[in-house]
Amino acid sequence: MREISDKIKRLEEKSAVLEPGATERKRLLDQVHNYSDAFYRRTDTGPAFSQSDEDSFLEKFPLKEEGESIEKLLQIFEKSVEKPGINPASGGHLGYIPGGGVYPSALGDYLAAVTNRYAGIYFANPGAVRMEQMMIDWLCSIIPFPKTAGGTLCSGGSIANLTGITAARDRYGIEGAAVEKAVVYLTGQAHHSLHKALRIAGLGKCKWHTIPVGNDFKMQVEKLEEAIEEDRAKGLRPFLVLSTAGTTDTGVVDSVGDLSAICQKYGLWHHIDAAYGGCFVLVEDLKPHFKGWELADSITIDPHKGLFLPYGTGALLIRDPDLLLKSHHYLANYMRDAQNEGQVMSPADLSPELSRHFRGLRMWLPLKLFGLGPFKAALEEKHLLARYFHQKIGELGFETGPAPTLSVVIYRYTKGLDPNDINDFNQDLIKKCHRDGRVFISSTVINGDIWLRLAVLNFRTHLDTIDKTLEMLRENVEVLLQDRV
Repeated sequence: MREISDKIKRLEEKSAVLEPGATERKRLLDQVHNYSDAFYRRTDTGPAFSQSDEDSFLEKFPLKEEGESIEKLLQIFEKSVEKPGINPASGGHLGYIPGGGVYPSALGDYLAAVTNRYAGIYFANPGAVRMEQMMIDWLCSIIPFPKTAGGTLCSGGSIANLTGITAARDRYGIEGAAVEKAVVYLTGQAHHSLHKALRIAGLGKCKWHTIPVGNDFKMQVEKLEEAIEEDRAKGLRPFLVLSTAGTTDTGVVDSVGDLSAICQKYGLWHHIDAAYGGCFVLVEDLKPHFKGWELADSITIDPHKGLFLPYGTGALLIRDPDLLLKSHHYLANYMRDAQNEGQVMSPADLSPELSRHFRGLRMWLPLKLFGLGPFKAALEEKHLLARYFHQKIGELGFETGPAPTLSVVIYRYTKGLDPNDINDFNQDLIKKCHRDGRVFISSTVINGDIWLRLAVLNFRTHLDTIDKTLEMLRENVEVLLQDRV
């Protein structure tokens, strides 16, 4: 035993580096703090997008037995991770659907990581679970769902959509032979995470009935009802409607209230993917777009979008949380001490995740620190910035899509172009803007046509950013037109 004891002591001594003392902790934290401040300064003036192959630089530094200095590691991180690609922290990130990253959320994550609290089981940490439940209750209240509603914080819209679809599947008993007769309704504007969730949930072989959208890009309510009746007449089993409150391509909100009424009439589950758009209900002038969505069965909202939190903060809200419990709750022998927890449901029993990050703190801290007012103001500002851009870009000779419902604008350059050249011109324009990098915009394809997209949702995006974007587009259009002379 003496030999074993001696070896244990040697191993303890060697592994002691994993527990740095107070002086070393402060030194490490100071280095990271200084890097963060420098990053913010670079973000204020630097590009929103950088085309680079520096990510491969990371491969020059494989893991070794001995450690390296924090200073060197931060240099590697800056060159290989921070610099290449999109800078989502930049106010110039106007492509896809931007994420947020308010500073107090980072502090919340720091505290969550330092204390390492487990927020999956109420028994393990009642306070952490109650904090997350408070955030869910508040999100339910802005819909408003009934007080008996609930849900779970998750990594984002993909897991939220999967969790809601799984509950719908189990509620209607769609399994085995029933799958091939089951019908799901959605539009061509539905986010691809819904398609992925259907496959993962074992619904890949059910009927996916694509309902057409109108000129406003919204699901046509009357076409949905016609499809449901036709499918029932064929002996099929309609059970799920997937609508969207804030589509990724165009930013529109489906007629969610009318769709909920159809679902109630025919006994279907209505799930609303509001990952991008849901938080805009906080803006008083935009509330009418969401009228009736409180009648839905489940709703996805991403606080890392509309509340400007860091990536990895989504939420699934559900009218009847007991249905989540039935789909996801399992007991293991080693978890027997955590049974009989009381009235608060454990997050691990409401979603696929067992091991999970304590997400509630990154949401609770900034909302409590700043209050709701600044978040509402920022959302309204983003909506008005999109409206401003929509008007100004039209004055530059661009064709524009519908006036922005929330904060997404689609547009393309057409002035004086041969119709057969419009797609190629706009493809060249997006490439040129990416090389420019002052701001980052993206593109999409709608009915075979290439459209450029502006998505305003970063809390750092302001009027000067939009003016910079207009100037970038104007300059690059002039260069492309000159090249074609």
